[in-house]
Amino acid sequence: MFKRPPSRLWLFLGVLGPGIIVASADNDAGGITTYSIAGAKFGLGLLWILFLTTFSLAITQEMGARMGIVTGKGLGGLIRERFSIRWTTFAMLALLTANFGSAAADIAGVGAAMEIFGISKYISVPIATAGLFLLVWKGNFRRVERIFLLSGGLYIAYVVSGLLAHPDLTDALKRLVIPSFELNQDYVITFIATIGTTITPWGQFFIQSYCVDKRLRVEQLNYERVDVYLGSFITNFVGFFIVVATAATLFASHQTINDASDAAVALRPLAGSFASTLFAIGLVNAALLGATTLPLSTAYAVSEAFGFEEGLDQGFRGAPQFYGVHLGGLVLTTLFVLIPGMPLVGVMFISQMVNGILLPIILIFAVLIINDRSVMGKYTNGPVFNGVTWGTIAGLITLSLLLIPVTVLQQFGGG
Repeated sequence: MFKRPPSRLWLFLGVLGPGIIVASADNDAGGITTYSIAGAKFGLGLLWILFLTTFSLAITQEMGARMGIVTGKGLGGLIRERFSIRWTTFAMLALLTANFGSAAADIAGVGAAMEIFGISKYISVPIATAGLFLLVWKGNFRRVERIFLLSGGLYIAYVVSGLLAHPDLTDALKRLVIPSFELNQDYVITFIATIGTTITPWGQFFIQSYCVDKRLRVEQLNYERVDVYLGSFITNFVGFFIVVATAATLFASHQTINDASDAAVALRPLAGSFASTLFAIGLVNAALLGATTLPLSTAYAVSEAFGFEEGLDQGFRGAPQFYGVHLGGLVLTTLFVLIPGMPLVGVMFISQMVNGILLPIILIFAVLIINDRSVMGKYTNGPVFNGVTWGTIAGLITLSLLLIPVTVLQQFGGG
């Protein structure tokens, strides 16, 4: 008897992972903080950015997955092969700068979230770091992926929390497609941070390396595209409810917050203790997922860029540099976060702005490589994907340059 070929659903489930995981990890502690501040400061005014970035995220992440599947190489390795070692070093410095801030934001997020439950960061952060270290060092690819996917499912807490805030969903849906803009420093910074927390430098490296580590084949590319597009929708669907929840409660009552843990506490009298607790649990989960994936992204990228062995199934003996970079990233960011008096709120929010400013550098490398037929063959970009990617790059560079005159004018006007 012949075996029946697996159904499309089973084939998709076998591929499922990279797109969902990277998109979920985009909503890390820094991301939750950014969305919370955006909703509390500007109400529904920044929702339209989430709508636009859904398409940019889907396209740029698909590009990364496609490059990984077609070439069998990570982005760091392709930059090294396609450009010089000098340009590779430049790209790595940009990535390490962005990743350090984002990883510190996630470790800080663990401490801030656990303090809501009365646990000091000097207890929660070392325990969390040790747990994340053991997960990667003692696990294997399949086990780590399952935990990542489980963590991604827990983001439902933010959807429920948002609904418990009783927002005006009709108005929120309208604001998704109605652009607005304010020419002041706070708005421009939050604007850049909102983009930078959705489309990230580390995400471009991680999804490509993860597809390679998962050993996905070209025949599975279409299934992986579904995974990427689904993940891109989910990440901004969650972001939508965080903005909506904080806009309906904190913005409406003119309350100011500094970070996502403030938002969780402030929601209690406005949306109920259950909504507040769910928001806090979501923050813990988001921080832990981000604190795991960010050091992994750095380890993948550095190993690829300089030709070291890599992979979650290799073990320390098989890939000492890969695991060494991962451990080093965890230790450095943990020590940084535990410095007494460190302004963690600033680290969490500013890290997302740095992501937005440095992202164009990484996207330029990616779009040049993916359009190189000697590398990608027939799998190069079409005009739509190129248009959206270059438009995203141009938009971010314009916003970053706009920060300078806006800041000067605001300071001059205030003086």
